[in-house]
Amino acid sequence: MRVLLLGGTTEASAMAQRLSQTGIATIFSYAGRTLAPVPQPLPMRVGGFGGVAGLLAYLNAEAISHVIDATHPFAAGMSRNAVAACAQADTPLIRLERAPWVAQAGDNWTMVDRVSDMVDALPDSPARVFLAIGKQQIGLFSAKPQHHYILRLIDAPDAPLPLPQTTVVLARGPFTAQGDIAMMCQHQITHVLAKNAGGTAAQAKLEAARTLHLPVIMAARPPCPDRRWTMSMR
Repeated sequence: MRVLLLGGTTEASAMAQRLSQTGIATIFSYAGRTLAPVPQPLPMRVGGFGGVAGLLAYLNAEAISHVIDATHPFAAGMSRNAVAACAQADTPLIRLERAPWVAQAGDNWTMVDRVSDMVDALPDSPARVFLAIGKQQIGLFSAKPQHHYILRLIDAPDAPLPLPQTTVVLARGPFTAQGDIAMMCQHQITHVLAKNAGGTAAQAKLEAARTLHLPVIMAARPPCPDRRWTMSMR
């Protein structure tokens, strides 16, 4: 058995620990979007594969017998490529999937289908927005430059941000509700924008928004293609 673990999440790190303890030969793969990824107790590779064809070639070259997709719920492109490549290689594929967050009593959520729909869901009057969606899609919000956007990132931006009014907070999760309450009060947050990633590592912002009675605009997960079987991480 030789496993390829597609990582980048808390669940992936937990799975890496378990696989390391079993002695099963495993390669941990990071997408490479952070400068200093969390060290793992397994051999690591960093970077993309080059689409379905590249991943298929890697599976064959490395004699991979099983693939575990433990990528972020919004890394739909990687998950689609894994499904397609594993189908062509006849390689068993397991997906570790977090249960999505569900609104609770006291929450004020506006659900939207896509991250791009968040822009229209923001008010027209100036607001102070905690843009908790990573850095890949922040350019969408240049359509509403009247807002001040607070971004929490792992790495400092290596180029000017496409938003005229921004504050960058450098931090790596997991976060706590008390810490996020303090952060939101410090930056006078009026709106919280989030992807429905699920899990516990980043849910503190939702608990903080509930405590502070702040509106949350929540983007639904992108669809993921069928796969052999799924393990739900609750």
